[in-house]
Amino acid sequence: MSKKTIIVFSGDYDKLMAAFIIANGAAAMDDEVTMFFTFWGLAALRKPVGAVANSADKSGLQKAFSAMLPKHAEKLGLSRFNFAGAGRSMMKKVMKSENVMTVAELMETAREQGVKMIACTMSMDVLGIGKDELVDGIEYAGVATYLGEADESNVNLFI
Repeated sequence: MSKKTIIVFSGDYDKLMAAFIIANGAAAMDDEVTMFFTFWGLAALRKPVGAVANSADKSGLQKAFSAMLPKHAEKLGLSRFNFAGAGRSMMKKVMKSENVMTVAELMETAREQGVKMIACTMSMDVLGIGKDELVDGIEYAGVATYLGEADESNVNLFI
């Protein structure tokens, strides 16, 4: 079995879509896949807006980062032609007409296929994101864990 690792640094909807399409494709080929979400990529793992986080232990800057970072993958903007959010809506309309899965659907498919998703704990600390703000069923670790996975991998991607 081959192993693939993907660092998900971007919080752009289209880049996350690409990361999950690649992860799902590799998992469908029976490859072991690890996705390491860091900095802006953590937005993909955030719970929907209704989830309330405990902000008592956050600094003012951490509260600001947490407030500015989109909540949930379906709220992220495009890397190009975002048009204050209208671009994402247009893209999703075209995707639906072409039967392309949303990022949320791709993420669920990845979970079903056993793709390992790891949230970077250092990035979580910097951005003031608590475990209670992220979706269930993911792992938490630092860069050493990613590097251990990458050492065993035959493909490493940075998205």
